[in-house]
Amino acid sequence: MATNLPMTSQMEQIHGEINDNFRALSNGFQRLDKIKDSNRQSKQLEELTGRMRECKRLIKEFESEIKDEATRNPPEVTKQLNDEKQSMVKELNSYVALRKTYMSTNKRVELFDTGAGASEPMPEDNARMASAMSNQELVDAGMKTMDETDQAIERSKKVVQQTVEVGTQTAVTLKGQTEQMERIVNELDTIQFSIKKASQLVKEIGRQVATDKCIMLFLVLIVCGVIAIIIVKIVNPNNKDIRDIPGLAPPAPARKLLYLRDSQNL
Repeated sequence: MATNLPMTSQMEQIHGEINDNFRALSNGFQRLDKIKDSNRQSKQLEELTGRMRECKRLIKEFESEIKDEATRNPPEVTKQLNDEKQSMVKELNSYVALRKTYMSTNKRVELFDTGAGASEPMPEDNARMASAMSNQELVDAGMKTMDETDQAIERSKKVVQQTVEVGTQTAVTLKGQTEQMERIVNELDTIQFSIKKASQLVKEIGRQVATDKCIMLFLVLIVCGVIAIIIVKIVNPNNKDIRDIPGLAPPAPARKLLYLRDSQNL
C-alpha cells in the first residue's frame, strides 16, 4: 500500500493499524498451512477472523475520515484516498475469501453460526481461490461475508442477553421460594410451640379437674354423713350412741311424759 498520501494524523494512525493487521493476517495464514491438528486450525481461524473484523472496523473509520476531510482536500487527493481505501478493502476481501477456502476444504461450519447443527450449503464460488476472482467479486463477497458475520454476532449477543435475563429471573424466583420456605418453617415452629403449650395447659386443667372432683366427693360424703346423723337423731332421739350435733337443739319432751306427771300430782 502507498504511504506517501496526504493524510491527517488520525488517518495515518488508522492506516498503520490496518497495515499491522494485514501483516498479522498474512503470517497467520502462512502458519495455518503448517498446522495439522483440526482444533488448533479452528482456533487459528477464529483469531484470524477477529483480525479481519478489526480491519473492517478500521476501514470504516478510514472512510469516515475521508468524508470528513473531503471539503478541505482537493478532489484528486480525495480520489487517491478512496483508491487507497478500495485497495485495503480488496486486500481484506482476499483474506476473507482465503478463510472461506480453508473452511470449505476442512468442511467446517461457518464461525459464529448460531444454527442448531445444520450448516447452510456452501456456494461453489466460495471454494475458488482469491486469485481466480475479480476485484468486484472480492469486494462483494468480502463485504457480504463480514455483514453476515456481524449479524451472527448480534444474534449471539441477543441469545446471551436472553440467557442472562432468564438466569436473573430464575435467581429471583428461587430467592422468593427460599424466603417462603423460611416463613413456612418459622410458622411450623410457632405452631409446634403452641401445641406443646396447649398440651401442658390441658394436663394442668386435667389435674385441677381431678382435684376438684376429689374435693367434691369428700364434701358430698360429709354432707351425706351429716344428713344421716340428723335423720337418725330425729327418728331415735334417745339413742345415746349418737352425740348431739353442735347447734342442733335437743328434741322437746313427749306429751306422754307430761300427761303422766300431771296424773301423779292429782
